[in-house]
Amino acid sequence: MVPLTRMKLLRLLLLAAMLALLLFISSLWLPQGGVGDCGGSWQPCLKFYRQTPLLVPEEGAEAPPLIPECPGQSFQAGRLLRYLKSSLENADDVLLEPYLQSWDQLLNFMESLGTMVGFFSHKVKEKVALIRELSLKRSLEAHGKRGPPDSSGLQIGASRSVRSMVEAELKDGAVDFSRRTDSGCRTLLRLHRSLLWLKLMLEGLAEGPDADGRYRTPAELSRAAYMVALAPHHPWVLRQAAEFVFLALPDRRYFLQLVCVRSQREATPVLHAIINALALVHAQTQRILAEHDMLELP
Repeated sequence: MVPLTRMKLLRLLLLAAMLALLLFISSLWLPQGGVGDCGGSWQPCLKFYRQTPLLVPEEGAEAPPLIPECPGQSFQAGRLLRYLKSSLENADDVLLEPYLQSWDQLLNFMESLGTMVGFFSHKVKEKVALIRELSLKRSLEAHGKRGPPDSSGLQIGASRSVRSMVEAELKDGAVDFSRRTDSGCRTLLRLHRSLLWLKLMLEGLAEGPDADGRYRTPAELSRAAYMVALAPHHPWVLRQAAEFVFLALPDRRYFLQLVCVRSQREATPVLHAIINALALVHAQTQRILAEHDMLELP
């Protein structure tokens, strides 16, 4: 009886240590960065939408994919695609409000993957909220008491786009190249790196099977994407802790359900459309940050 008690105690201690570590890295992982009514571990966060198909063009495709709104879940692939494309209406810039709306949908996607991913998604949510807060504050300062009282402030002046925000913060001395600050530019850089992680993971999900007919698992895809996009910016302890999250991800079929398809064949054109839009937004943001030497802000 004593050995059994000791074994249970060791298991409890191990579980407590893992949870403590995850709580710790939740404030640090995805440094580029609630749907409180979520169901079980793999249940999408529920909201109810009309099942109205959203037709969105895909770059380089003869016909655009038909992306329906999925009833019963908060993540909507069609809405994500629409916001991403709206953010690129200016040829050499990224409009800020649709960019942040894209992140609202990506957060819904992350939160639908279960409790473990939720440890990290709330930090991304904080960074999205911080950029909105800083942008609205700048708009109010520029327009006085008559300034816009809501998110319309993100559609004018220095708050309108990534380029205008970067230039305004540089002009005001809000960006520090030697130490950590809560500037919009630094926060954007963290979101920018996380966007690459998600893009690479989706690229893996769109891939076909290997020579043996085997598809890579979401855990393998997330790990590979993490090593490229985020691991170079994280200390050893965070890289090790991230493994727990990868192991807890649901299977590939669940990811297909999130984009409202029933098979890999149906998912491929939808995923390619999203990946292409993510790549365009990422590349444009990368160019703007690189022009101002902001790709390595502390």
